[in-house]
Formats: sequence, C-alpha cells, structure tokens
Amino acid sequence: MPGGAGPGGAPGTGWAHEYRKGLPGTSGGTMAKEKVVWLRDPKEVRYEPARFELLARMRQEAERVGSALGPGWAVHGSVARGDVRSTSDIDLVFVGNLRSYLVELLLQRAGIDWVRREVVLATPNSTPKGHIHLGGEVTVTFPLMAFRPQEEGFYRFGGLLPVEGLSGAGRVNGVSKRLLLILPTENGHLESSIQGREAETARLLGVAPEVVAERVRVLARRDRLGRTGVYLRRELADGEAFEEALKSLADRDPVVRRAARARR
Repeated sequence: MPGGAGPGGAPGTGWAHEYRKGLPGTSGGTMAKEKVVWLRDPKEVRYEPARFELLARMRQEAERVGSALGPGWAVHGSVARGDVRSTSDIDLVFVGNLRSYLVELLLQRAGIDWVRREVVLATPNSTPKGHIHLGGEVTVTFPLMAFRPQEEGFYRFGGLLPVEGLSGAGRVNGVSKRLLLILPTENGHLESSIQGREAETARLLGVAPEVVAERVRVLARRDRLGRTGVYLRRELADGEAFEEALKSLADRDPVVRRAARARR
C-alpha cells in the first residue's frame, strides 16, 4: 500500500572557492539534472530486483556514515522514498543544533575522509548550512544556525527517514525534484504531478501548505533557469572552520549578514 511498503576520498586541497549566483564568471549552481513534470496522471512504476538491491546498498552506506555521526541524523530524498537510480546521491541531514567541529571529529574518528567542505546559502532567506562531501556521492548537511520550522518541512517534502534502523525501515511518501508525488507500493511506487493537488500533497506529507507552495516556486524557478539557483556556495580551505568561513562571508556580504542576524 502507498506509504507503507518495505525497503527493498582524500581530504581537501588547501584552497577555497566561492560562487555567487549572478556574478560575472561565476555560477550559483550546476545544470539541473531533471526537468519538472507539470502534468501527469497517476502512473504505477514497478521496480526490477536490481533497483531494490541498489536501494539496499545505498541505505547500508547511509547507515555506515550515520553510525559514525551518532543519533539524530536522517536521510532525505530518493533514499527515503525508495525511487533511487544509479545517479542518485545519499544525503544525510541533521535538523537540530550541532557544532561543526563535532561532525568533523566523529567522521575522522571513524576513518571517513571528505572530498570537500562548503558553506551553502540556498537563497537569501535560507539558513546557512554546512555541507561535507564524502566519497561515493554521500553528502552530510547540517545548519550553521537554527533552521526555521518551514525549512525542516522542506526536507519532509522530499521524504525524510531516520538513519538509525534505515536498512529495515519502510519507504516514505515524498516529492521528487521533478515535482512528482511518490507514493511507495509493494512493487515500486505510484507517481503523479502535484499541480492542482498542493493541498492534498501537504496533507499526505504532513507539512504546511506554505511548504509545498515554496518548494514548487523554488523548483519551478530552477527548472526555468536550467540550474540549481543556489545563491552562494563557498568551499573551505584545509584547516578552516565552518564558523570562521561564515563570519568572513557575513563581514563582506550583507545578505549573509542579514541571514545570520535573523537566526541569532
């Protein structure tokens, strides 16, 4: 039944990059991977055994990293919903308050290296986040200041599951980057466009209608521009702390400064 189906590198290079949307010679994001589907009647998608096997492997990897990081972490996106593909990423997120040095220390103790670290501001009104990119398309995300309640809803919009016990957990409802509502079934999932069904989508996902409206607006804009539209992405140098990088950005950028002040 929908919503209740079963589960089926080296350290950084010692320099920092900064990308801002709209600045000459820079890019706020990569090209969009998937196009939004605006109209689609409900469609059943049946998975081959290989897709369930891929999901199981990705969840095992998420659990391996999550066990090093400790309680409170979750996966979001396709690994939570179950509709993974070979190009899918493994995204772990912590929605509470957490010091960045502790995340790094726990990864180092577990012998898990990262490829790069970044401060990311998705939009001028977003909470600054830390991203630690590991090998194998795994990203660890945590807020550098407290998330707004609506931002926590953004993760539930895409599907959110605790990492602890993930291998034996079911699959959850969520909306893909193509704005397709994914409802897991025993043999795969049902998918349909959320256009005109925003209120029903909010009810099914347990989020506020404002969350659905905002995500539709953001993803539609990314689809129109053909890129992620991230406002700012700043790569950290070796030995540089996230909080240090954020302060440096806030000293120079009034948008970052306002975002930081709003969450103190």
